[in-house]
Amino acid sequence: MEENWSTFRELLLPTAVGPRGLERALREAIRSGHLPAGIRLPSTRDLAVQLGVARGTVTAAYDQLAAEGYLAARRGSGTRVALASVTSSSAVAAPAPPVRWHYDLRSGMPALGAFPRTAWISACRIGLESLSDHELGYPEAAGLPALRDELAGYLARVRAMAAQPDDLVITHGSAEALVLLVRSLRDSGHTEVAVEDPSYPGQLELIIEHGLRPVPVRVDDEGLRVADLERTDCRAVVVTSAHQYPLGVVLSPQRRRALVRWAQAVDGLIVEDDYDAEHRYDRPAFGALQALSPEHVAYLGTASKTLAPALRLGWLALAGPRRAQIVESKRLYDRGSGVLEQAGFAELLRSGGYDRHLRKTRRLYRQRRDALLAELATRLPDWQPVGIAAGLHVVLRLPDGVNDRELAKRLAGKGIRLAPLSAYAMTTAPYPGLVIGYGNVGADRLRAAAAAIAGALNPVPPG
Repeated sequence: MEENWSTFRELLLPTAVGPRGLERALREAIRSGHLPAGIRLPSTRDLAVQLGVARGTVTAAYDQLAAEGYLAARRGSGTRVALASVTSSSAVAAPAPPVRWHYDLRSGMPALGAFPRTAWISACRIGLESLSDHELGYPEAAGLPALRDELAGYLARVRAMAAQPDDLVITHGSAEALVLLVRSLRDSGHTEVAVEDPSYPGQLELIIEHGLRPVPVRVDDEGLRVADLERTDCRAVVVTSAHQYPLGVVLSPQRRRALVRWAQAVDGLIVEDDYDAEHRYDRPAFGALQALSPEHVAYLGTASKTLAPALRLGWLALAGPRRAQIVESKRLYDRGSGVLEQAGFAELLRSGGYDRHLRKTRRLYRQRRDALLAELATRLPDWQPVGIAAGLHVVLRLPDGVNDRELAKRLAGKGIRLAPLSAYAMTTAPYPGLVIGYGNVGADRLRAAAAAIAGALNPVPPG
């Protein structure tokens, strides 16, 4: 024991300046196991002499660590490291440093550098000035009325929706909106929900975590196969109808109508995840599915793909009695979303700043998508892009027989981050492919990434 303390005393000498420095050094030594449980520390007088500090400095450090449970002092037995302290056998390892990707091509990330900082700051200032003193209290669980008013008008104009301000609920991103819906379905007797296959794995985790079983329904080039959905026992389904994730196809008009007829026949619920419909580059996007049957469609929207995920702003449009249950659940869950961000977003919508930002980023994303695909077409002509010209990612269909997981693993070893299509499938992927995000990567970097991908493919891993 004395040898342990002598070794650590040498470490303390150059670092223990003042009570806070000594306190931090002792705490770290206990956590790391340099001072194991049970070891007796020098008296405050002795340690003060050894370190050349005032006795009060040592006393203050000992008292603080005793209050935190690291040390235990008993009359007649001195001060010891408490038995409950972390020892070398149970010390928490330092977290591994994050991987530094040379090319980060993950999907779902917008151009963070394009965030309209000046317009946002101005909108937040004006929005804050517009708030009454009353509105600075606890927020309405459904969201700031001013934002719901502006958002209802925006959704009617841009997504052809039939939603009134009182149909909207403002949430912490679309993830919370989906959580609220899943919990509502579970509480009303549902045990399962249909999901697109392939689909976003994080969405499946969320559904399972909150008590429902996801049932896969295959997707083809017309979107969700509604005939397959009809053969399940599900009465709820989650769809990305405007731009299927990850395949990028659009739910065809025939299937849109068939899906609504299914919901009406079973008194079911369609959860329309409209995660990036603002980003279509060849033509305007189809109107939201919600307009075809507001009482049977719950619409999810988000600012994460248009502004930035850091805002945690989402919204849910839902008509009928389920909305009141959702609002009450949110009130009990988190007492409502932040008012200041809502006021800023309402002003950005009102002033036209949001529309201007979207016009700018649509051009930017189209340029990035074109740069990536042009370079890949030159270097890897057998790789075929799938889906419509939209969104922040593209799926590249690989030649038959290629193992996309092995290929993605090989590329990761070269510092290139992307995902195999098979990672999104609950059953089997329709074909081997790679899901490549381009939203947060400049055009020149995307060209270089395409060259790096091509250079890493000799030979291509077989299936």
